[in-house]
Amino acid sequence: MLLIYTQKITPRIVYVFKHICTNILGIPIKFTTKIEEFIAHEGVKLSYGKQALGNELFIEKIDLLLAQGVSEVEIKVQPWGDSFCFFPVSEKSALPFDIFAASFFLLSRYEEYLPHVKDEQGRFPASESVGFQEDFLRAPVVDIWAYKFKELVEDRFPNLKLKKRKYDTRAVIAVDHVFSFQNKGFIRSLMGLQRDFVKLQFQKVAHRIQVLLRLKKDPYNTFEALINFHKKQKVPLVFMFQLSDFSVHDRNINYNRSPYRSVIKYVGDYSEVGLIPGHYAFESKKTLRKEKLRMENIVHMPLERVMNLNHNLNIPEFYNFLTELEISKDYSMGYPDAPGFRAGTCRPFLFYDINTESTLPLTVYPYMFDSSFAERKEAKETAKVLSKLIKQVKAVDGSFKAVFKNEDFSEYADYNQYFSLLKKVYKK
Repeated sequence: MLLIYTQKITPRIVYVFKHICTNILGIPIKFTTKIEEFIAHEGVKLSYGKQALGNELFIEKIDLLLAQGVSEVEIKVQPWGDSFCFFPVSEKSALPFDIFAASFFLLSRYEEYLPHVKDEQGRFPASESVGFQEDFLRAPVVDIWAYKFKELVEDRFPNLKLKKRKYDTRAVIAVDHVFSFQNKGFIRSLMGLQRDFVKLQFQKVAHRIQVLLRLKKDPYNTFEALINFHKKQKVPLVFMFQLSDFSVHDRNINYNRSPYRSVIKYVGDYSEVGLIPGHYAFESKKTLRKEKLRMENIVHMPLERVMNLNHNLNIPEFYNFLTELEISKDYSMGYPDAPGFRAGTCRPFLFYDINTESTLPLTVYPYMFDSSFAERKEAKETAKVLSKLIKQVKAVDGSFKAVFKNEDFSEYADYNQYFSLLKKVYKK
């Protein structure tokens, strides 16, 4: 057990120390504000304050973890070995920066509460993040810092035995459109044919007619191939489905159609499934609850997993919706346009709501790579970026997650490239 002395115990301090020490490093912790208790303790101990009490392991703090709410903070990023750090402190500290305040800043998404320029879709873009601007977005700095802190603790307390964590990986298949042509209804199919003719996409015209006449399988119905990949490779997959009402933003087929429900049940027999909330579910808890119940009625089990496919997280309101509806796992933490570590970590973590200064019972599973990146880059560059990200995660025994779409594996995409990327994700 690690005994931590701090003059004041705040929710922020408890949250980030538990994540760094317990969640990442596996060290049980206990806090004390009593100097006498701390000095008398003969085991592993650390003080977190403005000055050391004696010769103990000492980390100097800044005031971020003592504050409440959000205010402008000065970020001066500086190199630290082969990594980066910010929130520098004096040489009295065992580390040159406040590792706990810096980790809290990234994990809580503090910068997303601050004024920023949103993109055309109202999202917090990667370009607004300190990680992107200071060129450390593609490094899991929170985990790197934690492992450097681990070396410090082990060096100071050689009798402390810490277990090595295991690297794991998982791909998420986001199903925005379960079918391309099938079950769209007469009017939508007719309009689709007309659009394909105008665009001179005669191959699509032929495919659409063949699918409607049941002479050909729908090109987006790639689920059998993906489940076969799961069986052959013996690897886990997570499938996310949208069950929202039809609108200008959400154009999937009706959730009540039998073929759609059959796909979800078929996939659910082999893999974990979750929900992609519709556009209006991010603004309305009532709408989100309705879509949650639809999924639960199909799979006959409580909904645990959600992914925001539009990536407009609307922090922290959307996460509060999930908590109130007892949805415990979110897979939305990442940038579709920029591979890397949005929250600075590759490990699942509990979300901290700065508005209420409390830890939510919601585990965030960050992803590092989105297949939409491959649509804009050459295949070699995409594979190289993916390999570097995986290497970074393996170095800290983390959890690698990548997001693909079911249409990535259709005949309208370079499915060989995407299967190659999928295999790379799971390569041991």
